[in-house]
Amino acid sequence: MQTQKPLEQAGHVPATAVEESAPVIALKHPVRNAIAVLIVVVAALAAIDVALNDRYHWDVVASYLFAPRILTGAVLTLVLTLVSMSVGISLGAVLAIMRLSENPILSMIARAYIWFFRGTPLLVQLIFWYNIAALYPVIALGLPFGGPSMVLGSANVLISPLGAALLGLSLNEAAYMAEIIRGGIGSVDRVQYDASKALGMSGSKLMRRIILPQAMRVVLPPTGNQVISMLKGTSLVSVLAISDLLYSAQIIYSENYQTIPLLIVASLWYLLMTTILSFFQEKLERHYGRGFDSVIKRKRSRKVRSA
Repeated sequence: MQTQKPLEQAGHVPATAVEESAPVIALKHPVRNAIAVLIVVVAALAAIDVALNDRYHWDVVASYLFAPRILTGAVLTLVLTLVSMSVGISLGAVLAIMRLSENPILSMIARAYIWFFRGTPLLVQLIFWYNIAALYPVIALGLPFGGPSMVLGSANVLISPLGAALLGLSLNEAAYMAEIIRGGIGSVDRVQYDASKALGMSGSKLMRRIILPQAMRVVLPPTGNQVISMLKGTSLVSVLAISDLLYSAQIIYSENYQTIPLLIVASLWYLLMTTILSFFQEKLERHYGRGFDSVIKRKRSRKVRSA
């Protein structure tokens, strides 16, 4: 008590008293608020113009939004996306493990695969697979240099336009997924490897039960972006005359010359599908990031208390 009075007399006021006597006043941002209002006004005017512009032919958009050919094309687009991403993720995981392998041959093969498929355009790869019969008219399995072989069939029969599209999309996606998964595996602390090896876990069990589940938190956000990119990238298969969503819209507007309304129809379906995929992506990210988010919150609360 004797030391407190001189401090108070000298002007040293306790922190609690300062906090109670000095209310927090929020900073004002007039420029930022003005810019926000301006953006809202411009967006509203643009939306009104789009809604009232007769050249968009919204009646045509409404009449073709649920047309059978459009719905069939949307379903095929989803099938192409799901199959290509499933194959791409599976093959990408294998390539990522090969890339990190201590075996130089496996690592070099994975590096070469990633280098080639990431370095060439997807459209070129699709056209290449579509015309593979020009290089290999007959597909066969056997020994090189004239050794015995087993003929599987004609390339034109085995690799249809749909098969060429799936090959091109899947193999290209595997190269990108390999780098994403490799980054996720690299984010796991090396202590996890040492502890698992100390418990006598094999390499496959270590990767399956310890490393990959922890890497999912890092892998999921870019993988979700890749799924959305794949959904939109399937529009490239229209050059192979595959009746996906875009090609179906192109066929219709080549008949009725309503180009803009049919492109709007395709865009609305792409927006709907990407929105649904983004919703599930957010759910998965929350699921795999639960423990990590709680650790971050505890660290932030500790910093606040220490300050």
